[in-house]
Formats: sequence, structure tokens, C-alpha cells
Amino acid sequence: MPDLSIFKSPAPYHIIAYGTLLGTEFFQSFVGGIVTYQVLPRPQFSQLQQKLFPVYFGLQTALPAILALTYPGSRTSLGPASGLLGTFAEVNRWTVLAPLATMFVTSAFNLVYCGPETTRVMRKRKHQETRDGKKYYDPAPHSTEMQQLNKSFSILHGVSSLVNLVGYIATIWYGFSLAERLH
Repeated sequence: MPDLSIFKSPAPYHIIAYGTLLGTEFFQSFVGGIVTYQVLPRPQFSQLQQKLFPVYFGLQTALPAILALTYPGSRTSLGPASGLLGTFAEVNRWTVLAPLATMFVTSAFNLVYCGPETTRVMRKRKHQETRDGKKYYDPAPHSTEMQQLNKSFSILHGVSSLVNLVGYIATIWYGFSLAERLH
């Protein structure tokens, strides 16, 4: 009879949450986003991203919290505890807490600020297209209002991409930390 006690351990849930986070970040950042940008017309690409990003940023925000809650501490009485106690243990400050906090903060920033603000600018840009009779991506010249909206969008998109990259690097950093425990 197989030992089913593993289902009571936080370890498999931790590994599954980590794999889901890393895979989602890699796919959205380096595969899905790039491919859809290349094959879809801009309006359809924009609509797709407006629907995907809240889900993506939501997962990116929830999964580090799940990782903190399911942190599998040491099996010996000398090691740090599991869960939040282990996550916040002094010995884990740089190997567990720092990367998990970085992942959480960067994704929460994208979820609550960059994502909604970028969508707001995109909607304003759509209204400006109607006023100008010209798409935002058509060749110049553009109205002053459209130029400002395009600049705002570019800044927000750049900040969001940079913040996403920092979160992805933190995810990789945590993966190395996690792998170090598997000897």
C-alpha cells in the first residue's frame, strides 16, 4: 500500500505552485505574447492582452503567496518551520523571503496599477482615434493628444515589462534556492 501521507505535506503543493508560476511567466513573457503580437492584427492583439493580463497578473500575485504558505521547512527539529514561519525565518531572509516578496510586490504592482492604467490609456487612445479619424499606429503626423497618449502607453508598457522581468528573475532566483535544498 503506497504511503498517502505526502498529500498532507506542503512540499508537493509548493513544487506545483512554483512550476505553475515559472511556466506561466516564461510562456506569457517569451512565447505567447510575442507570437500573438506577430500573428494577430493590433486590435485583436490588444483585446486578447486586455483579457489575459488581469488573469496573468492575478496568478503571478497569488502564487508567491501560496509558495509562502506552503514553504516546506526542514524535516529536523533544527531547521526552520514550514509555511509562513519558515518563510519569515531569519535564516531564510535572502533565499526565501526576499525572492517571494519581490515576486509578490512586482506582480501586485502590475495587477493594481500598471495593468489598469495601461488599459485606461488604451481606451483613451481608442476614443482619440475616433476624434482624429486615424489609428494610433498609422504613420505620423498625429494629433498632440494622440502623441501624448502614445507616450503614456509606451512608458506604462515599458515599466510593466521591466517590473515583470524583475519578478521573473526573482522566480528564477527562488528556483535556485529551492534546488539547493534537493541534495
